[in-house]
Amino acid sequence: MEEIQTGVRLKVESTFLRTSDPNSGKDDSMKTARLTLTVLLGVMLTFTAATLSASDPIGIYALVDKVIFEPSEGAPQRVQIWGTFALADVVSRVYTKPQRGYLYYAVPVGKEEIARKEWADLKSVAGTGTAVAFGARHSMLGKVRPDSEKPGSPDVYNIGGTGVSRINPVPGYQDNMNEIVAQLKAAMKKT
Repeated sequence: MEEIQTGVRLKVESTFLRTSDPNSGKDDSMKTARLTLTVLLGVMLTFTAATLSASDPIGIYALVDKVIFEPSEGAPQRVQIWGTFALADVVSRVYTKPQRGYLYYAVPVGKEEIARKEWADLKSVAGTGTAVAFGARHSMLGKVRPDSEKPGSPDVYNIGGTGVSRINPVPGYQDNMNEIVAQLKAAMKKT
C-alpha cells in the first residue's frame, strides 16, 4: 500500500513541475506554477493581439473612376461604381487581388438615405486617385463585374456601419493598408 501512495505522490508532484529536491524541505512548486501561468498568459495575449491586428472591419478598398446613378442622380435606385477594387475574403482574412471593373448595387430597403449619402461620397472621390474604404468585411459585398458585362441583377448595397472613408494610413494601423492601396494603384496603371 505504501508503494502505491508513493507512486501517486510522485506522479502528482511531477504534474506540478516540482523542481526542488523533495527531501530538502523547500517547495518550489508555487514558483513553478506562477512561472507556468505567466508564460501561458503571455502566449495567449500574444496570439490574441496578433488575431486582432489581422482583422479589420473593412469590406472593400477601392480607387473609384466614376459613379453612375440609375435612373437619375436625384433619387437613385441603383448605382454603378467603376474602378479598381480589393474585396475582403472572410475565410482567409485577406483581400482579393485588385480587380478592375464595376460594382453594381441596388438601394437597400429601409436604408435608402444612408446608401445614397455613401454613393454621393464615392462620387465625390471618383477620378481623384484617392483610395477609399467602405462596406463591412463580414457581409455580402457583391461582385466586381468586368467592363464588358452589361448591368443587370444588382447586388443589394451593404450598409456596413463604417461609411465611406478616405484612406490615410497611419504607421502601426492596419499594416496591410499601404500594400493594398499600392496594389490598387498598380492595377489601375495596367489598363
